[in-house]
Amino acid sequence: MAGPTTAERGERQQESSDPPLARRLRVRRLRTMIILLVVLVLLGAGSVWLLYGSKWLRVERVSVSGTRVLTPAQVLEAADVPVGAPLISVETDAIEARLRRKLPRIDVVEVDRSWPRGIGLKVAERTPVLIVQKDGKFIEVDKKGVRFATVSVAPKGVPALELTVSRSSSAAASLRRFGEARLMREAVRVADALPDAVARGTQVVKVRSYDDISLVLSGGATVAWGSGEKGAAKARTLTALMKASPDARYFDVSVPTAPASSGS
Repeated sequence: MAGPTTAERGERQQESSDPPLARRLRVRRLRTMIILLVVLVLLGAGSVWLLYGSKWLRVERVSVSGTRVLTPAQVLEAADVPVGAPLISVETDAIEARLRRKLPRIDVVEVDRSWPRGIGLKVAERTPVLIVQKDGKFIEVDKKGVRFATVSVAPKGVPALELTVSRSSSAAASLRRFGEARLMREAVRVADALPDAVARGTQVVKVRSYDDISLVLSGGATVAWGSGEKGAAKARTLTALMKASPDARYFDVSVPTAPASSGS
């Protein structure tokens, strides 16, 4: 039987020459690493159980905020939050998608986990800037041109859209070029640009062509607005014009740098 090699004899001599304290330190370091590894495994398993298996971090409450026309009950029903499920497993993106699909009135929605046992639903509803009358009901349209709700009673302070394209050749050409949908978007653009005081007093937004949009105010006065372009400038000009001529019955801001008013 062959004896130990020179290298092996060297290693044994090295081990035997190591002081006892150094050997004990190596053993302690190894033991500490093993303990830490076991602790990490146990912590990981405990965390998984705490998040998914325990009863302490499960959905028990769902809160709703931000509703105006909608009721919290409607939002809760549409959201269909899985009460009793582990909070960590709730798919917030899926809840947002359900709310947008089932309740078009919702413009913005945020779904947040409220640890340890809650889900918060924060919504912002669309605001109508125009209404379109159809079959005795009223379709609400927001500033993005989205038709988001049909109601039986017209909301207060929201002007009605009256799309009455004239028979003139220019109006017909405008309709062919832009289409009814584009003309409606221009009306929405105008309604969204109105100063708040004027918007509340506007009864009708009339569209005859792309560049022939006018307003009928609650007191009977009319405003020639023109196209939907330069809305901010036209809004400022109209506000100043109405202050300067409060008794006027006709205002023209179609060219905001050259406004006009008449009548009393």
